[in-house]
Amino acid sequence: MNLTTNQFEQLMQTISDGWNEGDARKAANCFSEDAIYVEPPDAQLYHGREELHEFFGGDNGTDMPMKMTWHHLAFNEETQIGFGEYTFEMHGRYHGIVIVRVESALIKQWREYQYRAQINWEAFTSQNPF
Repeated sequence: MNLTTNQFEQLMQTISDGWNEGDARKAANCFSEDAIYVEPPDAQLYHGREELHEFFGGDNGTDMPMKMTWHHLAFNEETQIGFGEYTFEMHGRYHGIVIVRVESALIKQWREYQYRAQINWEAFTSQNPF
C-alpha cells in the first residue's frame, strides 16, 4: 500500500505524538519490523521495530520527557520518500532533518542529520526563515 502525502504527514505526526506522550510503542509501531534508523555515519544505528521500541523508552519510558516538533514535512508519493525538518528536545535541543523511505505504509528507512543548539527554532533559522 502506497501512502498519500496526507497519510505520510499523519504517520510522522504519530511518531512525534508517541515521543511527546512517552508512548514508545505508539512511535515504534510506525516502523517496519526490519526498519533501519541511522544518524550517519554511526552516531546512532538501530535495526528493527523492537530495538527502536527500546531506544524510544521501551515499556518503562525514558528518564526525562521527549519533545518533538515538525516544522516542515514533504513527501513524494511516487517514490514513497519523504522528509521532515524538526526540533527535538531531550538531553539537549537539536534541530535537524530526517529523510525516510516508506514501504507498505510503514517507515523502512530513517536517516537523520541534526545539530545541537541552545537557541530555539526561530533564532536558528533567523537568517532564512520560511
